[in-house]
Amino acid sequence: MSDPNCDTRYFRSLQQTAFMKLEQAASLKGLLKPFKGKGDLEVWASQCFGMRDELIGLAQRQVLPQAVGHPFHLLPIELAQQTTGAGTAFLRWRKHDRSAMGVALWQELMASTSTPVNLLADLHAIELQRITLNMQISLLHTLGRQAQECAIKAAEAEDAYLRRMAQMASRRSPGKDASP
Repeated sequence: MSDPNCDTRYFRSLQQTAFMKLEQAASLKGLLKPFKGKGDLEVWASQCFGMRDELIGLAQRQVLPQAVGHPFHLLPIELAQQTTGAGTAFLRWRKHDRSAMGVALWQELMASTSTPVNLLADLHAIELQRITLNMQISLLHTLGRQAQECAIKAAEAEDAYLRRMAQMASRRSPGKDASP
């Protein structure tokens, strides 16, 4: 939704064409299929992490440069990238001196009468973009992590099965019936 009184826009939200460049970005292709073991799960985990990293790159290349450029650099807060301990990067609002961080800063900026009215629609668009990208990055990270954990469990199940089969094979005599 844009402000009809605001003719100048400084921020352009990501469009579908930006996402089309990302592998499988338009769907959860691969999630609902019969995984056949550890290898399939590891591949899918890798694809999830790859898409997550591509989204982070998209944010770095197309969203952050706009959000920190003119006229937004004149505001008392900025949009910045924050990397987590798990290696995932999210977009966060923060003061320039890094003394505070969070969406409350953006809310205060929007409520402030000192914020130029002609920037409100752009600030709203930036926040919507931030929320969406953070959600997508978080979901892909979680899906990848879950797929990795499933691959580990699948490998453990395979090991248990092979141990039992080897145990049965070692008990068989060459001249005896192979049934248990």
